Amino acid sequence: MVKETIRVYARLKPLGRRQQAGIYSVDDEKSASSLEIIVPRDLADGFVNNKRESYKFKFQKIFDQEAKQDVVFDSIAKPVAECALAGYNGTIFAYGQTGSGKTFTITGGAERYSDRGIIPRTLSYIFDQLQKDNSKVYTTHVSYLEIYNECGYDLLDPRHEASRLEDLPKVTIMEDPDQNIHLKNLSLQQASNEEEALNLLFLGDTNRMIAETPMNQASTRSHCIFTIHISSKEPGSPTIRHSKLHLVDLAGSERVAKTGVGGHLLTEAKYINLSLHYLEQVIIALAEKNRSHIPYRNSMMTSVLRDSLGGNCMTTMIATLSLDKRNIEESISTCRFAQRVALIKNEAVLNEEIDPKLMIIQLKSEIQELKDELALVTGKQRTSQLSQEDLLQLDELIETFLEDSDPESALDVGADMRKIKYCFTYLKLRQNHSKISDEKLLSHHISEEKETSKEAEKEELKKMKELLQQRDNEINILVNMLKNERKKAQDALFQLNAASAGSTSLKQSHCINVEESQNPSRFFSVKEAKDLSSSVHRLPFLSRMKEGKMSLGCQEAFEVFKQDHADSITIEDNKQLLKQRFAEAKCLGEKINEVRNRINHLKGEITQRHIRRAALAVSSPSEVLDALDPVEAKLRTQIEEEKKSYKTMFNRLKGLKVEIEHLQLLMEKAKMKLQKDFEVWWTEGGTNLQTQQEKTVLVSSLNTTMVYPQFVKSSQDLSANSFSETARANSNEDPSGKNSSIVFNNPTTKIRTSPSSSTSIPLTGDSQTDADILAFIKARQSILQKKGLGNK
Repeated sequence: MVKETIRVYARLKPLGRRQQAGIYSVDDEKSASSLEIIVPRDLADGFVNNKRESYKFKFQKIFDQEAKQDVVFDSIAKPVAECALAGYNGTIFAYGQTGSGKTFTITGGAERYSDRGIIPRTLSYIFDQLQKDNSKVYTTHVSYLEIYNECGYDLLDPRHEASRLEDLPKVTIMEDPDQNIHLKNLSLQQASNEEEALNLLFLGDTNRMIAETPMNQASTRSHCIFTIHISSKEPGSPTIRHSKLHLVDLAGSERVAKTGVGGHLLTEAKYINLSLHYLEQVIIALAEKNRSHIPYRNSMMTSVLRDSLGGNCMTTMIATLSLDKRNIEESISTCRFAQRVALIKNEAVLNEEIDPKLMIIQLKSEIQELKDELALVTGKQRTSQLSQEDLLQLDELIETFLEDSDPESALDVGADMRKIKYCFTYLKLRQNHSKISDEKLLSHHISEEKETSKEAEKEELKKMKELLQQRDNEINILVNMLKNERKKAQDALFQLNAASAGSTSLKQSHCINVEESQNPSRFFSVKEAKDLSSSVHRLPFLSRMKEGKMSLGCQEAFEVFKQDHADSITIEDNKQLLKQRFAEAKCLGEKINEVRNRINHLKGEITQRHIRRAALAVSSPSEVLDALDPVEAKLRTQIEEEKKSYKTMFNRLKGLKVEIEHLQLLMEKAKMKLQKDFEVWWTEGGTNLQTQQEKTVLVSSLNTTMVYPQFVKSSQDLSANSFSETARANSNEDPSGKNSSIVFNNPTTKIRTSPSSSTSIPLTGDSQTDADILAFIKARQSILQKKGLGNK
């Protein structure tokens, strides 16, 4: 156990061009450094100002404005990383106002390689040490937690880029009975080398919440905790060491009155300042000696960092200061916070636990030794089960004990737990049997009562059914009467409508009645012609079904259009290439699975050898085992070769995945373009058809006026009597109906229409109706021609 206070360091941010430096001085000593900040008094006329001018604070070390990143790492992070490798928990967190350099210190800058921060340098140092130390087997895992507006999110979640922040699963805090903190929905990613760990770090940094504020162009709006989990074990040793290293980048505190932010940025600033306020409450409570309650649960950040603040951890704090005149007060506040943090004592413990597999082996051997000792003492070799003779003897003893009326009688079975357990089981079964018999007797009485009640219910049910049948018969009679009355009313209404229709038919136009009487088979009424014209206007809508699918004619037109389209060849080529890439990816996936299975099999063999060697070491500690196992070395060589092939194939599979996604995107774009072009073509066809309809209507109306001018005029002057006489005369002259001519009795004009041929289109005489009929016929012929049926 290591007891020490939290180490506190200070780092001064370089001033910008337009910033005015405050008055301060740094005094570097051997054991500690001190920072003195001087605030001149505001000498106003007529007022006495007793405000404090000098503020002095002590730190472990102070890094001035010219300090480099490697110097900061060597002094602050390197000792903590060494402790983490030794099996102790560690934490490094940066605290300061917004824009004071916390993220630059923890994560680093992106412009130069030398600007790398504590996190990437710590990862490089840890993996370098792991490669150098061959005496232990190390495994490392990485997690990256973001606390934004008091809600936790996993920055390494692969859905983070494609989804909104509100749709991602939130990280929640779970606490076990031992008050250990567990984070639900926080992924733990394994990192076997420095490259994988840095890739995970860069992935998390791209998902962080960053916004521009008046104090900082790239202000982080959330607290982030990057954690490195390390576990180590020596071959053949029964103990495993676990440690975790928290690298914390806190969001900067800011004064809203100074920054002037509003809206969403104001909400973020409220949550940031509130969580930092709760952190300060925890620090103050830990600094007080007689404080019984520490408010860790006030915020998520203090709950996660419970071990780092006054617990099992070696903690280091970096206070980042911006010592220009505008930020002197915030810098003094940061230094005061750092002085309170320096009073907290942590108790770091070496995190070791025994390997469960070796523990099982040791317990099994201990059980066997105890059995052997028991056999030596009793002279009998005990088994797990009692013999049949022992069971019969115990049954007799229990029955005798139960039948004995003496209250002081005892049941003596000896110091054998097997017999004692059997006696308790026997008594329990007997007690349950007596309860069951009582319940059966009670249930028998209840069943008799239920039978009598059921008979009464059956009789009552029979009466109710008879009454219900009687009511149904009455309802059926009433319904039939209502149906008869309704039928009579409908018949009377039908007769009335027929009479009114007969009277109105006498008032129709005389030309239409004459033609209908002479040739009814070739007659088109005005209503039918209007229905045909309306159907022509509805043609584009008939190509779609109710559920959004294309009709049969539209599908055929789409297939013809697709064959002539320029992108059809590109789509087919992409389909073939996509099939090839899918087949190649499938083959690579099967090979990768085979390599992974072989690696797991080899690891299993190495583990089995470790267990055998450990068991051999426990059973015969006098024998000296070889430090290097040639079989294990050969297995490890095979694992390395398999890993190389696995990495090569995996990289190829990643490339194939990118290529397949690109091909799918191209095909999707081509299909969308083809569908849009077809919709434009289909709409233009419907528009042209409607334009032709309107032109046909105009031409038909002009021809009617030019050919029948006298007919139009004379038809207005005809009386009902002359119309009836003319119709009667025509019917007498041509009784067979072969001649379809019409003669109008007019004193000035006599017009005769020539009979139409058998192949001509029947017309009604109305210009609008005839134009609709001609447009429908023309639209039908154009559709048949597009299908290839126009000449049939």
